[in-house]
Amino acid sequence: MKSFFDLTPNEVFAAMEQEGLKPTGEYFQLNSYENRVFQVTLEDDSKVVAKFYRPGRWELPAIIEEHEFLEDLRLEGFPVVSPLVLSYSKKTLSSYKDMFFAVFPKAMGRLPQEILLKDFSQLGKSLALLHNVGLKGKSLHRPAWSAADKGWPAQDILLPLLPSHLFDRYEEATSHILETLEDLEASAKFQRIHGDMHRANLLQTDVAGKPNQFFFMDFDDFGMGSVVQDFWMICTGDEDEANESLDLLLEGYNTLRSFNEEELALMEPLRGLRIIHYAAWIHQRWSDPSFPQIFPQFGSESYWTEELKQLEDIASGL
Repeated sequence: MKSFFDLTPNEVFAAMEQEGLKPTGEYFQLNSYENRVFQVTLEDDSKVVAKFYRPGRWELPAIIEEHEFLEDLRLEGFPVVSPLVLSYSKKTLSSYKDMFFAVFPKAMGRLPQEILLKDFSQLGKSLALLHNVGLKGKSLHRPAWSAADKGWPAQDILLPLLPSHLFDRYEEATSHILETLEDLEASAKFQRIHGDMHRANLLQTDVAGKPNQFFFMDFDDFGMGSVVQDFWMICTGDEDEANESLDLLLEGYNTLRSFNEEELALMEPLRGLRIIHYAAWIHQRWSDPSFPQIFPQFGSESYWTEELKQLEDIASGL
């Protein structure tokens, strides 16, 4: 794991050179908490993105499923970057030392400063296309966005970390959220989804005839789940703003794919699931030297108090 924490430019270049790629030496590191990701310029002046997967997070079949989903989307004409087939391994995944890595074409576009209301209908259509492709296959090696796979195990990790005077309230709130989620999951339809569809994972591109087309990035958390998991993080803001953007998103979505609106009841418990899962994820990554710097308040009294407030607010509305 040390080589992952201390991945140097020379090691990035050496990994790429073993696959026949020729870096110029120009590179910079891109933001990624979970993996190590670098933009690298090649001798033909093209730019690629090298993604080094955190050792121990995914087994090989789980990474291959991510690549297969990206390729499925690309073949359907969906605006997404699929990893390159590497020259020497003849696969989209190679290894260097104890790390798997893949190389992607550089995605061209801009992070949206905000998503305007007029854009939500188009975004809904894009999500419908993504989910139509997702329905054509299954993920067998990734945890689902469910209480069983991501909720209860996270609660088990977190409860021993709680201050004693917050333990009972935290357990009560999280258990209520996860039990509600389990009840709703019984009638929900699970399929391949993006899984981490927040605004920082969107680019906007200006393609001829398609201005402001949305381009989807970072499928590292993809897996099986309700399509609602790909809705709720995009539709943010105060209650009125979130509801209006959701209405417009679903208006576009339903032009290309029917949606069972009963599954909207999953939105709040899924928001609770993410809060629980995210805290457990930070704890599990604490040995990574970057995490104490990125999350300096994690584990403090104020951290758990704020977490509990959010979770109790969600639980009280279920």
